[in-house]
Amino acid sequence: MSAIRVDAKVVMLGKESVGKTSLVERYVHHRFLVGPYQNTIGAAFVAKSIQVGDKVVTLGIWDTAGSERYEAMSRIYYRGARAAIVCYDLTDSGSFQRAQFWVKELQTCEEHCKIYLCGTKNDLLEADRSLRQIDYHDTQDFAEEIGAQHYETSSKTGSNVDGLFRKVAEDYSIGALQFTTAEEAGVNLGQKKESYLYSCCHNK
Repeated sequence: MSAIRVDAKVVMLGKESVGKTSLVERYVHHRFLVGPYQNTIGAAFVAKSIQVGDKVVTLGIWDTAGSERYEAMSRIYYRGARAAIVCYDLTDSGSFQRAQFWVKELQTCEEHCKIYLCGTKNDLLEADRSLRQIDYHDTQDFAEEIGAQHYETSSKTGSNVDGLFRKVAEDYSIGALQFTTAEEAGVNLGQKKESYLYSCCHNK
């Protein structure tokens, strides 16, 4: 029996230079490129498939530009996404404020999009704890408030990166299955509803 194939649209959001591209590079190509990245213009797309149970989930990942001047363009790319990884830099408090902005955007425009809150550059904190500008517990409270999964990652060491994307794939797989079941249930409920209406009218 061949595996069920599921296509998942995932969008990366966050302030520029928080490490969105590095996160994707680590997950897809298992590498960390030293040196400054050229800022993303618009969005870059990459896909990777992962086996989840009896399904093969293909994550279509849109890495969007973080600069505010590309904000309107980023909205185009997150339309229809069922999963969003909203990134912030653990050493930059301003990046977390920007992450909160994107969360509000998603809640307003894509209410069915599941959010994953992702702190980046955790390796810097391992070298110097004083660099942390965003309290873990405050972020965790925020994640619970918005119903999001929360991860602290390092693209340099790979810490929690595979786990984050695998969780997205697993959730998407389950969500797709539930969606199919709900559709089938909808047909059954419709049949029951017609039967119920007929009985009411007949009794009258």
